[in-house]
Amino acid sequence: MSKTVSSDHIIGILPARWGSTRFPGKPLHLIAGKPLIQHVWERCLSADMLSEVVVATDDERIFHAVEAFGGKAVMTSPEHPTGTDRLAEAAKHLPHATHILNIQGDEPLIDPTLINELARALLDDPSLHMVTAANPLDPGDTAVADPNVVKVVLKKNGHALYFSRSPLPFFRNPVEGLPVLRHKGIYGYRRDFLETFVTWEPSPLEKAESLEQLRALENGASIRVLHTEDTSPGVDTPEQAREIERILSSSSNQV
Repeated sequence: MSKTVSSDHIIGILPARWGSTRFPGKPLHLIAGKPLIQHVWERCLSADMLSEVVVATDDERIFHAVEAFGGKAVMTSPEHPTGTDRLAEAAKHLPHATHILNIQGDEPLIDPTLINELARALLDDPSLHMVTAANPLDPGDTAVADPNVVKVVLKKNGHALYFSRSPLPFFRNPVEGLPVLRHKGIYGYRRDFLETFVTWEPSPLEKAESLEQLRALENGASIRVLHTEDTSPGVDTPEQAREIERILSSSSNQV
């Protein structure tokens, strides 16, 4: 796939690792007859702000599967400590990329409109280092206390103030209209910022929370957070894969 957006080249990169404690080989797990990674790739093709979509993998089985369904893949080292490091290595294979979107390779229902909105935000504000997204949570939702669900609070200008696995904010006092926001794991970067980011040592808050984006905040970067109603589920277990297949089958029957 190759699309042109003025002189800017916004590349969507889908990280796809073979190793997973809960779900080994997840990217190639068949859902409705297609590998999981193919579903994500096809959704990204509908985002017309992307000049190209590329899968970054550490496994030749995934690499060859992507090529077999007509996609583009690049091999990356299996030794990367973080997903951002993998992203930066993949970007070296794409020297024409001016902006890079890190799109989770396990979200087969990701909304192409959200991808376009993140890309547009990067183009509209050249001073912006990073952009990401968050959707509202009911303060009473069990996800608020779930450490696997990352929360974010914002500055008045819509940029991230802090991310945490803990309840955030902690409502010692009720505040009308103050939202609880669930962070979605999708990021957009200016290329030069991504290259700088991976030269920084892991920061104290990053290591405490195990959240890479805190390294950016601790080093003074600006991260704009877009509000979205996209609550598309990811796939972390075989059970979740079966639920995605049910959703896709239901959608096909309604067409």
